Amino acid sequence: MDHAGDAHRTDLMTITRFVLNEQSRHPESRGDFTILLSHIVLGCKFVCSCVNKAGLAKLIGLAGETNVQGEEQKKLDVLSNEVFVKALVSSGRTSILVSEEDEEATFVESAKRGKYCVVFDPLDGSSNIDCGVSIGTIFGIYMIKHANDPTLEDVLQPGKNMLAAGYCMYGSSCTLVLSTGCGVNGFTLDPSLGEFILTHPDIKIPKKGKIYSVNEGNAKNWDGPTAKYVEKCKFPKDGSSSKSLRYIGSMVADVHRTLLYGGVFLYPADKKSPSGKLRYD
Repeated sequence: MDHAGDAHRTDLMTITRFVLNEQSRHPESRGDFTILLSHIVLGCKFVCSCVNKAGLAKLIGLAGETNVQGEEQKKLDVLSNEVFVKALVSSGRTSILVSEEDEEATFVESAKRGKYCVVFDPLDGSSNIDCGVSIGTIFGIYMIKHANDPTLEDVLQPGKNMLAAGYCMYGSSCTLVLSTGCGVNGFTLDPSLGEFILTHPDIKIPKKGKIYSVNEGNAKNWDGPTAKYVEKCKFPKDGSSSKSLRYIGSMVADVHRTLLYGGVFLYPADKKSPSGKLRYD
């Protein structure tokens, strides 16, 4: 009997244990960052539950409103946004919240204020909700610059200043991928335990991939170099095999597949969207 194998399978690395291990490497840490991440994880679990029963709970369909990007909001968009705003405010560790679903930033009242800003899209790819395609939550965390008087300048920082970033994908399984600046790790929700378990440690994109991911419905609006690159993916002139096209239409799902299998995901600028459509969240 493989006792060593059994021990390995029962010694589960939960996301809570993982984050606490990371915290222990910083003796000066007071645990604020760990508490904030635990509230984000709680929000992800709540949204995962809502997504799983969306059809039964009549949460599919439109909510009758549009978000700041001019996109029609789904009922789950609105609910997910409310879940994350409340989870982040109640953590007592945030000062400013910026959601794709809200036109204005949320400034936390001084009594509950902390030293972090969180930017997030509570439910990316929500146009796919009604047909059961993978969707997800995207988030990033910054340290505020002005502790006593937070302003929008605290949010308008370059991505390199992020303390942590990640996403949670709701699909055939619920997977949370997180980076705190020292590698990328993936955790899968075990429904029987209610815990995210480390299943993809130290993720690295394969050096070579056989997949390209792009919405070719926009091809007529691409510039020359983009069209030429995609053509090369399909009809390589060096005798190599053609790349396979895989496009889901949900950024979290497309990026997750690219992280695991390699290749390229692109949403290039075109005549309709000269600045592109991928946004910093």
